[in-house]
Amino acid sequence: MPMAKALNAGLAAALAADERVLLLGEDIGTLGGVFRITEGLQDRFGANRVRDTPLAESGIIGTAIGLALRGYRPVVEIQFDGFVWPGFDQITSQLAKMLNRLPAQAALPVVVRIPYGGHIGAVEHHQESPETYFAHTPGLRVVSPSTPNDAYWMIQEAIAGNDPVVFLEPKSRYWPKGRVDAVGGAVPMHLSVVARPGTEVTLVGHGAMVATLLQAAELAEAEGTSAEVIDLRSISPIDWDPIVDSVQKTGRLVVAQEASGFVSVGSEICATIAERAFYTLQAPPLRVSGFDIPFPQSRLEHLHLPDADRVLEAVDRALAY
Repeated sequence: MPMAKALNAGLAAALAADERVLLLGEDIGTLGGVFRITEGLQDRFGANRVRDTPLAESGIIGTAIGLALRGYRPVVEIQFDGFVWPGFDQITSQLAKMLNRLPAQAALPVVVRIPYGGHIGAVEHHQESPETYFAHTPGLRVVSPSTPNDAYWMIQEAIAGNDPVVFLEPKSRYWPKGRVDAVGGAVPMHLSVVARPGTEVTLVGHGAMVATLLQAAELAEAEGTSAEVIDLRSISPIDWDPIVDSVQKTGRLVVAQEASGFVSVGSEICATIAERAFYTLQAPPLRVSGFDIPFPQSRLEHLHLPDADRVLEAVDRALAY
């Protein structure tokens, strides 16, 4: 099934398993969400548990925090990545820090769903990659699935946990289909996984970029280069062991992301690998990213977003070092 349907099924499973789970967001009820992720859930679980909200992101997040403090498990949808900023203060100043302010409060189970990233030809404020802001904020867990199977299981794990989770959904991966194992296909959401084994260079990415890295690895193989692809899955915390193990084997690292490269998730990965695997590196860790500009007009997004060719250019530089 496509990731959109997998998320819908995962949300339905969470709603069915625990009556404290509530969904909040703009147009998520009658419409089923802009991307139809919540389609049919209001009919199935009622308007009290799948609630349309006013167009007020700060109010949505603040309401969710209050609900969580009262024992509920709210899941809020931010309609597009670029619309999260009106609720940013609530997320970073309140949601992330509330547990430290209230020592008696043992849980703050709020999940903030954010469709993010480019590749859909959308207009301004509809194709941004804000993950670094949240990963930089202590107190938040930040994850991003790249496959329908991960989406199905990770959304349920995020909702069942007791910590705030920023759940980033790569909107360009909503529609491609993948196998979903609804019985035993769960990998804990904070583990990195090897999406494709290789021996000569390590490629690391998250969300939609994983598909680009897999494409680049396939093209590299046709040219005689063996590339290992690591799907980060969790941006905060990061599961470092699979990345370190891979780099110690290959000696080379290329990190790709849609977000701008300056002070980014890719920067952190490169710095940490330089610290932990310095003596096995045969070339400097390299970043392939969006340019350090506001996201451009849709007709220029293909120039801004990393593609397989840009990844392979970095692979060639690493191999030639």
